[in-house]
Amino acid sequence: MDSANKKFYFKSFLAGGVASMCAKTSVAPLDRMKILLQGQNKYYKDLGVFSGLKTIVKKEGFLGLFKGNNAQMVRIFPYGAVQFVSFEMYRMILRKYFGQSHFHNFLAGSTAGITAVAITYPLDVVRACLAFQIKGEHVYSGIFDAFSRIIKKEGGMMNLYKGFSPAVIAVIPKIGLSFYSFEKIKYLCLEYAPDVCGQYNSYGEQNLTVFAKLLCGGFAGAVAQIISYPLDTARRKMQLSNLSPHHYGKGLFTTIFLTYSQDGIARGLYRGMTINFLKIPMVAVSFTVYELLKEHFNVNKILHS
Repeated sequence: MDSANKKFYFKSFLAGGVASMCAKTSVAPLDRMKILLQGQNKYYKDLGVFSGLKTIVKKEGFLGLFKGNNAQMVRIFPYGAVQFVSFEMYRMILRKYFGQSHFHNFLAGSTAGITAVAITYPLDVVRACLAFQIKGEHVYSGIFDAFSRIIKKEGGMMNLYKGFSPAVIAVIPKIGLSFYSFEKIKYLCLEYAPDVCGQYNSYGEQNLTVFAKLLCGGFAGAVAQIISYPLDTARRKMQLSNLSPHHYGKGLFTTIFLTYSQDGIARGLYRGMTINFLKIPMVAVSFTVYELLKEHFNVNKILHS
């Protein structure tokens, strides 16, 4: 690998990690509320999103909204960095051997999502367990304690990969469609509405305006979330089997079937979906910050210099 490629991948890695941290922190309270609803915590399962958020603040204080976010940040930087740099790498490989195609963005995005999930999944399990805890009923005292207990007392290393199969299955449409939708809409905006959506940088390249980036990212996030959400619910329930073994951990299809038979579609498989629609700005922020950092680092210019 030559120095230009190394510089390209390093800056893409850094931009992806920072963008993901910014995006995820902006919706951390909603993420915690989603986990409590998906896992049907006894104190929150009958509450709505906003009443649930108010209850968290009342029971645990303002910082309770961000419980589990430290573990999330430890996970999200490498996750976002690996996901974005993998996308760039896989897309370049596909272009080299198969030429230009918008479908390649879907393939590269899906494969990048699988790569990122495989590397960072144990941190996601720990983060979910920490976020599911209620004040006064703590099983784990922190990130390292959760890792230690899960490995030593709750079934070993394999427990850190509970729910991995639905996570991988969910990431294919979710991340694949996110990248495909964003790149496709970006192309359409610059092709058919350049005066409205585009602007030129100092190198004479046309990029989306910040507002257009946000709109494209938000639309991409909405499409991906709707299709993949039931698998995300199954994944989360399987992860929480360490805390509620009699409810979860039955396997992907059994978990989906039990959730559907007990609670139906809206209150079961799509429970907490309202929060995910509220989190669409997170996807918009992620793509926007990544694109802005790429422009700031002159990432695309590196390969052509």
